[in-house]
Amino acid sequence: MTATLAAPRTFPIAPKTLPLGKALNAGLRRAMDEDPKVILLGEDIGKLGGVFRITEGLQKDFGPNRVIDTPLAESGIIGMAVGLAIRGYRPVCEIQFDGFIYPAFDQIVSQVAKLHYRTSGNVKMPITIRVPYGGGIGAVEHHSESPEGYFAQTAGLRVVSCSNAADANTMIRQAIASDDPVLFFEPKRRYWQKGEVDVTASLDDAYPLHKARVVRAGTDATIVAYGPLVTTALQAADIAAEEGHSIEIIDLRSLSPLDMDTISASVRKTGRLVVTHEAATFLGIGAEVAARVQEQCFYSLEAPVLRVCGFSTPYPPAKLEAHFLPDADRILDAVDRALAFGQT
Repeated sequence: MTATLAAPRTFPIAPKTLPLGKALNAGLRRAMDEDPKVILLGEDIGKLGGVFRITEGLQKDFGPNRVIDTPLAESGIIGMAVGLAIRGYRPVCEIQFDGFIYPAFDQIVSQVAKLHYRTSGNVKMPITIRVPYGGGIGAVEHHSESPEGYFAQTAGLRVVSCSNAADANTMIRQAIASDDPVLFFEPKRRYWQKGEVDVTASLDDAYPLHKARVVRAGTDATIVAYGPLVTTALQAADIAAEEGHSIEIIDLRSLSPLDMDTISASVRKTGRLVVTHEAATFLGIGAEVAARVQEQCFYSLEAPVLRVCGFSTPYPPAKLEAHFLPDADRILDAVDRALAFGQT
């Protein structure tokens, strides 16, 4: 394949604010400008710019050889990416909706995750797989899923999720620069949520991709969240503050590997932990966090680790999403139970 190279561009000073989706677009553009081996693959990502317009304008600027509209075949998209990676390219695949990733599951867990190990490190898989995920947009069946746990359990894959525009811009560039395959989960209901973004920043000084971030300091309890529920957890902390409770919020950011140092330090300070995510409670990311905290912070815990997650059912029809998805009230109920534990 012969890549069509775009003329180098200078980057303007970042706007004061960008929606998360536009921040991702800017990050993709920056990565493509800096490395001609970065190639985008996906369904309707070219002229249309993707269903959520994350790749809008990129085919126009970089050409159809670098922003490739693929057939409606997710397994084929990932298979093509494997071949490109072996030849030295850095493919970035878009899975149009989270529920469409399952036809590519075999390619991802059997090939992408294992080729580096299978070849004793001689073959690298610098593949980034972008996945809009989660509920909250009133979508139809197969268009709202939270499949991150399947991939976090698979050795050989890195799994991350951004929660805000600034992280979206930086983390997508870090994922593309990684020599390991990265599942990059994007909270689709937060695509329009705005935040300050510096599109000129260098990755040399960027916050580490696999480090959790304390986004709100507190002393009474810790809430661990990621992706779409970081915003919800912050809303819950605001309400708790009005009632006199100081809640620390951790944005997990990386689901595999987990940054347990940040989590454990917080729990040792607060003594209480609530973990929340949209995926089902059973065998979710929260179960792993709870188990590790129990191992590492047992003598610091003042209450059991509590989980506030989606129910163990398929994502419901749009009218029932508000009941299915964890909200501030459900999170605050868990916080209240944690704070009350052991009190007479």
